[in-house]
Amino acid sequence: MQKEGFTIWFTGLPCSGKTSLSKALKKSLSRYRQNIEILDGDEVRKNLSKGLGYSKEDRDTHIRRVGFVANLLARNGVVAICAAISPYRAVRDEVRAMSGNFIEVYVNAALETCALRDEKGLYQKAFAGELKQFTGVSDPYEPPVNPEIICDTERESVDASVEKIMKYLEDQGYINRSVYSEEDEAVLAKRLADLGYI
Repeated sequence: MQKEGFTIWFTGLPCSGKTSLSKALKKSLSRYRQNIEILDGDEVRKNLSKGLGYSKEDRDTHIRRVGFVANLLARNGVVAICAAISPYRAVRDEVRAMSGNFIEVYVNAALETCALRDEKGLYQKAFAGELKQFTGVSDPYEPPVNPEIICDTERESVDASVEKIMKYLEDQGYINRSVYSEEDEAVLAKRLADLGYI
């Protein structure tokens, strides 16, 4: 039996690939689940966490807010995909404890790789000391100890990482990929019609 709503929590350094993976995952999941929401850490910060800074206390408050919204969505049958740096292990564990179906995905990429991907130049400013409290440079990032899934975005393509997540979701009963998608049904119906069966 397919489970109801659930939370997929992407955590990793800035520019590790969380946003790209969340968008690609939503596209793949939409064939099997109708109600999906992406909670992007930066977007939530603009709307629900406006006024918060980047101290540990403010970061924790921000992550608790993302987790609270994700839990509300999940318990109402929605798939909540969260893409948030969420650098501190303890508050991620707090969010896990408040959630029913919680899947932590560690988006793993080396600091140097993330800095090369940074189109906004934030890492460069952080390395130069112009940007304070930047995760991975002047602020810590605590990787998950036992995440459900690790996506190595230095070695895996986005498609490969998404497939890894989809397989986990299928194996755990969150989705059922044996059900035909609309596209599959259309192709099958056309083939049967061409053969004269319908």
